Amino acid sequence: MAFHSRKSVRRGAVLFAVVLGGCAGLGIVSPVSAAPTQTAAATAPAQAWFLPEIDWSAYTDGGRGGEIVRVTTLASDGPGSLREAIERQGARIIVFEVGGVIDLEKETIAITNPDITIAGQTAPSPGITLIRGGFDVKTHDVIIQHLRIRPGDNGEPRGSGFAEDSISTLSAHNLIVDHCSLTWAVDENLSASGPRFTGETPDEWRAGTSRNILYSHNLIAEGLADATHPKFEHSKGSLIHDNVNGILIYGNLYAHNYERSPLFKGGVHGQIVNNFIYDPGQRAVHYNLQALEWGKVPFETGKMDLIGNVMRAGQSTAEGLPLVMIGGDGDLALHARDNIAVDRWGNPLPERGRYTTGAAKFVDAPEAMPLPAGLPVMPAAAVERFVLANAGARPWDRDGHDVRVFANAAEGRGEIIDSQSEVGGYPSVEPSYRAFDPALWDLDTMLPKSPETLDSGARSRGT
Repeated sequence: MAFHSRKSVRRGAVLFAVVLGGCAGLGIVSPVSAAPTQTAAATAPAQAWFLPEIDWSAYTDGGRGGEIVRVTTLASDGPGSLREAIERQGARIIVFEVGGVIDLEKETIAITNPDITIAGQTAPSPGITLIRGGFDVKTHDVIIQHLRIRPGDNGEPRGSGFAEDSISTLSAHNLIVDHCSLTWAVDENLSASGPRFTGETPDEWRAGTSRNILYSHNLIAEGLADATHPKFEHSKGSLIHDNVNGILIYGNLYAHNYERSPLFKGGVHGQIVNNFIYDPGQRAVHYNLQALEWGKVPFETGKMDLIGNVMRAGQSTAEGLPLVMIGGDGDLALHARDNIAVDRWGNPLPERGRYTTGAAKFVDAPEAMPLPAGLPVMPAAAVERFVLANAGARPWDRDGHDVRVFANAAEGRGEIIDSQSEVGGYPSVEPSYRAFDPALWDLDTMLPKSPETLDSGARSRGT
């Protein structure tokens, strides 16, 4: 399915710099010169500040050109709060004059008004962390960048019913979630959802659910397993719900999730490119159209392009786990190339497997849809290094929890957890303040005009 933006090609091109180049020049690598060849496979991508002009106009410009709205308080609501800024109408770019922890107190923030950019990169160190809640995106033309979202279990009893995503969607479209750290969710860390069926035809179903989405350079990790979810075990990475389409999952670190790294449900059309999946539990990538959910509706064949990904087993990983598995009753048209899957000792793992006795089968297929023009598809051998250096919120200014997860992924440590209390608990930091100076930022891209603009309490901190 093709998507057409109401905004200019130039706007899409500069947006690519935000998505892929926001940390270049700070010791963060960019894959501009990598190509999927045997020669390139031995070399990690080169550093670069300038990037080729890539047309991202098929996604969104978010709030580009709109009002600058300043967040000045860490309060959950009220004047100057993030919640108040999100609830405003009209095109807007949300910037931060405060850094620290925002406790949402179990009150999810719904993003219902379109044309919005949330620019966490503008916050003073240590950046912005949301706890005890997350985002529900229910609109269009949204960009979310450089936030840490950690719902956690709120200290509540096992199975008590608190089941928060870090970021979820409902019939959202034209959405980018980029360079965010999404951990400790009790439902999904990062999902894309909507009604399974809207209207009578498959085209109407696909138009009625979430679509045209880019999830790039995020940390998607440590979904809580046996916590407060009413179904109990629920350590999940990303649920991409039935008939979601036009989704690209690119350059993310999935770590310590029992399942769904990611899961495509029935009829999903999407691409999974250059991700590093570390320590999955009983499933990594999987596809499942459940007949009980589809009823008498004819099954749709899912479409998945699985290109240049790496899966490395960890201490929580089931023995012999395949990279991609199929369950249920609907077929999956799979295009898979240049993927790596290894156990803890570097021995190869199978590419494909199944986990139910349903009729579903893999169908070898050409690419389901073209990749965005000029997308730098890295060879799989370069992916682990790139993702460890680039993914997550504020790679130039990672906090202790992110440093721990990235370091453990690099060294083969860590495991699936049941509660944030097992790894140090909710963060508590002193608030910081710095006025936002628009003269220091390219307001078209929300890139700093100089690397020194990016505030860092520990610029050398990393993996």
